[in-house]
Amino acid sequence: MIRTAATTGLVWLGIFGAVLAQEKASWNVRDHQPIEEFVVQAHRGAGELSEENTLEAFELGWSLNCIPEADVRTTKDGVIVAFHDANFARVVKDVTPELAKQGVKDLTLDQLRKLDVGSWKGTSFEGRQTPTLAEVFALMRKDPSRRLYLDWKDADLPQLAALVKKEQVESQVIFASTLYPKLREWKKLSPQSQTLLWMRGDDAGLEKRFEELRATDFADVTQLQIHVHLTKPADQIERIDANPFEESDAFLIARGDELRKHGILFQTLPYGGASEAIYLKLLDLGFMSFATDHPHVTWSAVKAFYAE
Repeated sequence: MIRTAATTGLVWLGIFGAVLAQEKASWNVRDHQPIEEFVVQAHRGAGELSEENTLEAFELGWSLNCIPEADVRTTKDGVIVAFHDANFARVVKDVTPELAKQGVKDLTLDQLRKLDVGSWKGTSFEGRQTPTLAEVFALMRKDPSRRLYLDWKDADLPQLAALVKKEQVESQVIFASTLYPKLREWKKLSPQSQTLLWMRGDDAGLEKRFEELRATDFADVTQLQIHVHLTKPADQIERIDANPFEESDAFLIARGDELRKHGILFQTLPYGGASEAIYLKLLDLGFMSFATDHPHVTWSAVKAFYAE
């Protein structure tokens, strides 16, 4: 094709139009927070790099400069442990049909210890056990820089708060739930710990959740996480894309601006895949923190963003 001034102008107009399509926040974390303070939450311990909710997974998460997440449940004999699912169907090796329908609440700690919760991930994870939270907290006492997200599933809050205080890790834990009243209850029991409220939904549904928070002036929330959902495969999303998530760019930017006015850490967990481009896009939208199943990819994108 012979390129005339007119066609060249059209080419540049197309490029300029693509740039305009990318909505970016006026605020970015790089200008306000050193990378040493950037928070990456490792989902269920170390994300895809390990089995979930074991001492080994948490150790790996800490070694990757992440804050691991532990899911909190209670055994039949009243011991608080780290386990995500409501039953054993997915993560227990050689699970029987009867046991597959049961969960942590149906077994004593001794019975739970006999279950292999690592082999589903691979032979190198064989034989790993469900830990008590007291055992996890003991690892944290060795290093005050270690922190842990506690994602509440099924535990008595006064009992959990008492354990946190007994193990002297109150300032190292971040209590997480999708239930705002639970966060408020927790903050009364453990005022020195932080909180994370997480939520998901479309713009309208998320806006209703924010209306609940505005009514209390965001009381007792120190971190807030929005799950974003990809609208196409991860490898097809470019940083410059407009609205590549089910949640609109404009809505996410506005919520970030609002949360920062209240001193709340704005975190996201992208669902549907991972790539550096996705995390760079989210940083452009004003997010301050990530929860992730892909720690290496996440940190690579964060380091690239700070290096720009």
